[in-house]
Amino acid sequence: MAEKKGKNENKLDNRRVDSKDRERPELKKEPLSKEALELVAARFRALGEASRLELLQHLMQGEKSVQELCQLTGSSQANISKHLSLLADQGILARRKQGLFVFYSIADQSIYTLCDTVCGALENRFAIVQKHFSHSPSER
Repeated sequence: MAEKKGKNENKLDNRRVDSKDRERPELKKEPLSKEALELVAARFRALGEASRLELLQHLMQGEKSVQELCQLTGSSQANISKHLSLLADQGILARRKQGLFVFYSIADQSIYTLCDTVCGALENRFAIVQKHFSHSPSER
């Protein structure tokens, strides 16, 4: 008997990923408590803003002053300072004052790994989507 095909069969389903197509990292720790998960969620919220990610991208190149970051991003000092303070409060950035200037740098080295992981996964996903849509409909 022929299998009934759904109307969305030819569309790429972003939610479905075969487990055989990806390697699952080995879990190193026990599940976190609710309190710890709240802290993790706060950190992800801090990273969940494109402007903050842009600042992190610049700071991954090395320590920068607020003024340098304003020039690099084209944003106001008040806006940049607000984002930098939030990232520093989460322990992601370190700040040091030198005279009238405040300099920021990456304090939490795991940010490099996290950004590489997320950006790498996004690049891989984009490549899959691009490959899927680059073929003619008859080839799919």
